[in-house]
Amino acid sequence: MQFRRFFSLTAGSTLLLTLLAGCAGSASSGGRDLSAVQIKEYQGERLSDLGDFHENSIKGPQQVDIGAYRLKVTGLVEKQLAYTYAEALSKHQSYTKPVTLDCVEGWSVKILWEGLLVSDIINPAGILPEANTIIFHAHDGYTTSLPLAYIRDKNIMLAYKINGVELPPERGFPFQLVAEDKWGYKWIKWVTEIELSDDPNYKGYWERAGYSNDADLDKPFFDR
Repeated sequence: MQFRRFFSLTAGSTLLLTLLAGCAGSASSGGRDLSAVQIKEYQGERLSDLGDFHENSIKGPQQVDIGAYRLKVTGLVEKQLAYTYAEALSKHQSYTKPVTLDCVEGWSVKILWEGLLVSDIINPAGILPEANTIIFHAHDGYTTSLPLAYIRDKNIMLAYKINGVELPPERGFPFQLVAEDKWGYKWIKWVTEIELSDDPNYKGYWERAGYSNDADLDKPFFDR
């Protein structure tokens, strides 16, 4: 891993898009042909086209009013935070990661993600010692959770660009979680809130339906 203004981290294992967010998308947005402007190759490796995604979100693509949008940091913190989209981007360093994503539906894409480290976003809030879990909330009401240690150790980020273009609405604008080494339903889109919690057993949308809360790629994703 190279830490500089932009770093590259090639995933050692394949990754999955979330069932909420993920396994979803289109090569165009608002009439704009993203295939014409996206990056198609990175460090000698061919990238998948943005049109290779399929739509599978729980309420369809969301349209977020970026003027009213706030990325909130809540829960077990010394002070709650609320970033505008512009503040989130201007106050935190950006990183890039080429990552291959494997959808539970049986298809895969290699995408270049650009975003902000979740740790950088939450640290200024002052995380209380009892916090061990992060619950992510989405614009459409979807939630999922991940261990705080995983977020820190893996340098997990919130992406705002894919293949060099701003996330289209169907891909999760303004932010999608890049939940490396986890099954796709952890890749939450349209993130609005990052909640620090002391409940490692919190279950989100698909987890309550029987999906594994660990969501490790080397294990079955369905518990029942």
